[in-house]
Amino acid sequence: MPIPFRKMHGLGNDFVVIDARATPLPMTTRRAAALADRYTGIGCDQLIVLEPSDQADVRMRIFNTDGSEVEACGNASRAVGLLLADERGGSTRIETLGGLIHAQATAEGVTVDMGVPRFDWEDIPLAYAMDTLHLPVGWEDLNDPVAVNVGNPHVIFFVPDADAIDLARLGPLIENDPLFPARINVNVASLIGPDHLRLHVWERGVGLTRACGTGACATAIGAMRRKLVGRTVRVDLPGGPLSIAWTADDRILMTGPAQTSFVGSFVDADYPA
Repeated sequence: MPIPFRKMHGLGNDFVVIDARATPLPMTTRRAAALADRYTGIGCDQLIVLEPSDQADVRMRIFNTDGSEVEACGNASRAVGLLLADERGGSTRIETLGGLIHAQATAEGVTVDMGVPRFDWEDIPLAYAMDTLHLPVGWEDLNDPVAVNVGNPHVIFFVPDADAIDLARLGPLIENDPLFPARINVNVASLIGPDHLRLHVWERGVGLTRACGTGACATAIGAMRRKLVGRTVRVDLPGGPLSIAWTADDRILMTGPAQTSFVGSFVDADYPA
């Protein structure tokens, strides 16, 4: 039997979304990586599998291109919120490994309540205790980062010109440093105006990406904690802008677009588990 999928993206960060709520689909590292392969599979930054949930309207499982399962993906959360908007009346509660989140589809796009950020070194996690607002570490010209967990782990470097950093080279070195036992998403940002940031992201298990919703959230929170910006900020990524707000009760609200690119199907036996 053909298995249907929907190809979606948020600012160019693209996903293969499989609705496995009615018919379960076993997913393994091998199968996820094969489906995500851009040359021999369907191709995507993340593979998303929707399953039934006892806690929310849907359970969202997220697999990177290397087949690793991860805790959170902001852009995919907007895509799932858009996909289920008609079914759920525009509002969807989503269970992830990083916690419960809430997506609301509006005329302006999709707003996702990403929850409360965490800052303790054990929550990032780091290999040993240190101040996560000013980590006393560096890699060549990148130093003094902020660490934030927004459902998944991020380290953020603020630099004069984010476009000038060779993140394709430095990203994998930082991602796999022993300081980060769960690996890390690497963000390089620069302030380009009042409450306005430019951001590039090396995504754990993916590489350079056109957009990263959790990266935008983590970077905005890091900039707010360092008093570089106010409580609402625009974050420009290569794929386009996101709006990030940090509410009075410490919840992160991310707003941006999501779109369907096309629909299709694949044969189960072509991608064995």
